Amino acid sequence: MKEEDKSKLIEVFKGSLWEAELVKSLLGNNDIESTLKDGMVVNIVLPETAVDVAVLVNEANYEAAMEVVRSYEKKEDGD
Repeated sequence: MKEEDKSKLIEVFKGSLWEAELVKSLLGNNDIESTLKDGMVVNIVLPETAVDVAVLVNEANYEAAMEVVRSYEKKEDGD
């Protein structure tokens, strides 16, 4: 992501590191750039289950990203 876009990042998902990585991958498969927040802290300092990791997208991609996240969450709930 371009540096100037960072002030316009919005959280679309928060969960464990592996879930956040999965959501980030799903977003990438849908041509939506995303970044993880707090991922490095989890990897370096804390056990993976200690801190939730947020997935952030540019606000221009928020609606499309939320569709991907809702679809993922619906599948996780078994619907």
